[in-house]
Amino acid sequence: MLRPVSLGLAVLLAAAAPALAAAVERRSYTARRADAPPAVDGRLDDAAWGAVDWTGDFLQREPAEGQAPTGQTRFKVVYDDHAVYFGIRAFDDPRQVVGMLARRDRFPGDWVEVNIDSYFDHRTAFSFTLSLSGTRGDERISDDGNVWDPNWDPVWEGATAVDDEGWTGEMRIPLSQLRFSSAEKQTWGLQVQRRIFRQEERSVWQVIPKDVTGWVSRFGELHGIEGLKPRRRRELMPYAVAKAERFGVEAGDPFRDGGASHLTGGLDGTLGLTSDLTMNFTLNPDFGQVEADPSQVNLTAFETFFAEKRPFFVEGNDIFELRLAPAITGGHFTEDRLFYSRRIGGRPPHSPDVDDGAWVSEPLRSSILGAFKLSGKTASGLSVGVLDSLTSRETADIDELGRRRAEVVAPFTNYFVGRARQDLRAGDSQVGLMATAVNRDLRAASVGFLPSQAYAGGLDFFHYFGKRDYLLEGNVLGSHLRGSAEAIEEAQTSSARYFQRPDNQEADFDPTRTSLSGHAGSLRFSRTAGNSRFRLQTGAAWRSPGFEINDVGFMRRADEINQFGWAAYQVRNPFSVFNRLEVNVNEWVDWDFGGHRLRLAGNTNAHATFRNNARAGAGVTREGETLSNTELRGGPSSRWPGAWEYDVYAGSDPRRKVYATAGVEGRRGDEDSERFRRYWLDLNFRPTNALTLYLGPSYSRHRREMQYVDTPAFGGQDRYVFGALDQETVALTVRADLALTPNLTVQYYGAPFVSSGAYQRFKRITDPHADAFRDRFREYAPGQVSLDAAAGTYSVDEDGDGVADYSFDRPDFDFREFNSTLVLRWEYRPGSQIYFVWSQARVDEDLEPTGLAVSRELGNLFRAHPHDVVLIKFSRWFSL
Repeated sequence: MLRPVSLGLAVLLAAAAPALAAAVERRSYTARRADAPPAVDGRLDDAAWGAVDWTGDFLQREPAEGQAPTGQTRFKVVYDDHAVYFGIRAFDDPRQVVGMLARRDRFPGDWVEVNIDSYFDHRTAFSFTLSLSGTRGDERISDDGNVWDPNWDPVWEGATAVDDEGWTGEMRIPLSQLRFSSAEKQTWGLQVQRRIFRQEERSVWQVIPKDVTGWVSRFGELHGIEGLKPRRRRELMPYAVAKAERFGVEAGDPFRDGGASHLTGGLDGTLGLTSDLTMNFTLNPDFGQVEADPSQVNLTAFETFFAEKRPFFVEGNDIFELRLAPAITGGHFTEDRLFYSRRIGGRPPHSPDVDDGAWVSEPLRSSILGAFKLSGKTASGLSVGVLDSLTSRETADIDELGRRRAEVVAPFTNYFVGRARQDLRAGDSQVGLMATAVNRDLRAASVGFLPSQAYAGGLDFFHYFGKRDYLLEGNVLGSHLRGSAEAIEEAQTSSARYFQRPDNQEADFDPTRTSLSGHAGSLRFSRTAGNSRFRLQTGAAWRSPGFEINDVGFMRRADEINQFGWAAYQVRNPFSVFNRLEVNVNEWVDWDFGGHRLRLAGNTNAHATFRNNARAGAGVTREGETLSNTELRGGPSSRWPGAWEYDVYAGSDPRRKVYATAGVEGRRGDEDSERFRRYWLDLNFRPTNALTLYLGPSYSRHRREMQYVDTPAFGGQDRYVFGALDQETVALTVRADLALTPNLTVQYYGAPFVSSGAYQRFKRITDPHADAFRDRFREYAPGQVSLDAAAGTYSVDEDGDGVADYSFDRPDFDFREFNSTLVLRWEYRPGSQIYFVWSQARVDEDLEPTGLAVSRELGNLFRAHPHDVVLIKFSRWFSL
């Protein structure tokens, strides 16, 4: 991953490369109305199939583009007033076809896939995949194939059968699950592709070269569909949940009596308001079947980004996506986004501060009373999305020597997100608007530190030109907070901005403010296609000091300007020992709004897939000396040594019953300031075609000379205390997936995690801008720091007079956590499900790390009392 040196050359080569891909004929097929619908049994023996012709002549897309496939594929299409039907013939040796069972959306073994652009907008489509085993998969395609959302779960049917010529499949896709116009004669975009598992081969009906941009826009066409009226979806799914919890009894704690039980219910629904707009809603949702987030120890000043897993918020979330700078280069700024759905129903923001001897029972999350999403796309190319959600007021119960009281820890909060995007030039250009709003009921004094109102919004656009070989895209955004002086002070002093820094000349800290505003945006230019093997992207992004979106968005840092660049050389067809090869270079430069350069870094990496389907890759990054406005947690800016980073991985052929990928990554700081190394392994075992096992162990050790500890005061001045940290972490992820039938599956997820961190050689910052790293701090002498183990604090006698001048909490830690989820899922009829779930959590920690001994740490973890939750969730789908 070397960089800026190579980027200019890559740009010149890319610009000089030919711009046009070879012309490809756009195919078409004419469907017919069926007098009687075919029975969906996979056998293609119904009279309806005799009314239409076959089409076929598939060509390989992977691995050898344009070559004849190992087995040819043909299909037919018929329809009636209720559904469209696909009949597929996959020629092959029936002794070699591979039928593998798996849970929905896992796409196992041999399969065929149908992509339908029923909007015929050349940007969005619906994908239906039928595996030979009968396992179904479905995805909503957007952004012309750049986004595939597997969380979309329409109700449809599919079946397969094996015969002497290979295998056959039938699909029944209800028209209610598609979106299309009210035109008398329909034209839909269509693509059909097939996977032959043993060859890891994919062939397609409509050839789309790998070196061109776009997927949906290059589909073939489906004609012959006439006289259909768009069906407005009216679906209701009531559900009931019975839940029992068991946890440890803690002596004296009136809230920890060993168990609890609940019986709740709710309703999910989908209502077609017009032929173009659909509303999804949920009342009192339950997400008990969603597995826990991965464990970690976060020692930074910034929160961790976690992926959304809750079905209501995941499905169709692409329409609400507006990232501030979605650069190919990656980087800390590329995850910033205007809407982060994990804010809704998250952990309450307040935790009561009580005296010793008091007991507290706090809710783990804010309850979502209800939420709805309105989404759709008109025939004119206007996409619309509106989401609104209300979360309840949450209270913590407090017992103080037998006296009970309640304290508000989360207010009633309304979250609103609105999005509109208009396609122009047949989808080659687009302009969009987005707005978010958070309004809170802050009558309780305990939550007065929160903004009462938080608004943000902006405009974004993209524009393809030069036969879609080049792309210009960007956005401009603004934000505005309102609230009490306490709330706005919290925003000013948060880790995203640290207005109170003594050397901060770009923003004035004002504790009397009752509002805060800012702006942000980005501009990106990319070379995307053509028959050249070169790609590139360059651009810049900014976030002003006052920009704030964390009430319903995600942003780690304001007060930054980022410049970035990426170039790649990609060979996508087999040559020599490779099936594919890609080499990339990247560069990043960051400044603050005062014009100070914060970071300069470069990277190069390479990734290869070999003829035997094994994979390997490696990368190296060089980061120069950095200037940080955040390391002293509100103190002055400081200089930090540069570093080298690297990563290497290799993996075997994933078609095998046993396959693995292993890697190592590391970081070495200049002036011996830091050493980090992590080893990881992904091991997969498929003992049968219905059972998949996965083990993912990892081990890391991080030794850092300077890790922030605390900021005590002495003599009217802040002391920025750091320590040398030695941290070891062992983690393991275990998964087991068993498919008894395509509609009855069992999944297990388990993740033990242990991390131990010991601090020594405490020191304080004395000159944060000194030329030499070790001149920037002064290490305390042995007699200056003393530990009170019982109190868990260190005392510092800085002036040597025998009296402690200040103290700080002991920062050492031993953290152990185990999360597991066992889920049995039965789709007992289309769209209706029963879940049986058993989840367990164990947490154990102390402040006396004795070095990481895996057997001892795991023993301590599994001796911790578990918190078990068992639930049964029953849902019934109704189509009205």
